[in-house]
Amino acid sequence: MAHLNDAAAARIKEICDSYAHEKTPLIMILSDIQNEFGYIPVDVQEAVSDYTGISVPEIHGVVTFYSLFSQEPKGKYVIGCCLGTACYVKGAQKVIDQFCEILGIQPGETTEDGLFSIDALRCLGACAAAPAVTINGKIYSRVKVNEVAGIIAEYRQKGGEA
Repeated sequence: MAHLNDAAAARIKEICDSYAHEKTPLIMILSDIQNEFGYIPVDVQEAVSDYTGISVPEIHGVVTFYSLFSQEPKGKYVIGCCLGTACYVKGAQKVIDQFCEILGIQPGETTEDGLFSIDALRCLGACAAAPAVTINGKIYSRVKVNEVAGIIAEYRQKGGEA
């Protein structure tokens, strides 16, 4: 989405307009845009500013503060590794390190084939399942380092499937 095409700009305006009656619409607008396009680059943030009157720095602050928003395209399968206290104590750092080693990327990055992204999360709210990992919303409980390769293989096998 390096440069907004007319269809993308029209859709972003439509999303912004749908929340015109809201007192504080920014999170809802950004959420809809993230769901629609998969990420919120700077040119989209500028368009939202133009359509809503909300300053670009305020929009950028929200996009960079909340982990559910991304300024870069994510992979088809987004791996979220919880590094909250309970997960960390139970070995989450070793689990995320294993995902990174096998996939050849670091948290916040996407594999060259566009299949996987890794996010380091601060808390999934699944402390009893520590260490916990999510992949596109599916929670994996009590993940062990030796299970990581199998989890990745499961999603590689799915490949182009939804």
